[in-house]
Amino acid sequence: MAVTRTFSIIKPDATRRNLTGAVTKMLEEAGLRVVASKRIRMSRGQAEGFYAVHKERPFYNDLCSFMTSGPVVVQVLEGEDAVKRNRDVMGATNPAEAAEGTIRKAYAESIEANSVHGSDSEDNAKIEIEFFFKPEEIVG
Repeated sequence: MAVTRTFSIIKPDATRRNLTGAVTKMLEEAGLRVVASKRIRMSRGQAEGFYAVHKERPFYNDLCSFMTSGPVVVQVLEGEDAVKRNRDVMGATNPAEAAEGTIRKAYAESIEANSVHGSDSEDNAKIEIEFFFKPEEIVG
């Protein structure tokens, strides 16, 4: 397996409950290395741009409002098959369906407030990383 990168967000529901360290620990224990990380307050424009792919979906406005409701932690993760590894440790979007030992099973409050976001492909990881990070901010 090749070492690749993926993008992760620790969402407002998790930062509000001071779970940044606990979530990061689970990511690291899954074999992912944090090579860039910053705590930000996403602007409405950033949220709308980041989630533009969902613009026509009925949940778009609520999603943008949620993601701007508090601080988030955006991260670049590195590891073998990083996208899959991150998605495995995150668990199913619906925490009721998430496997034991996953972030969403442990910490998600609901299907909407599910504590983390992770890229769904290497192509999207590249786009999402570039949305929030300059190359010099990634220090792996």
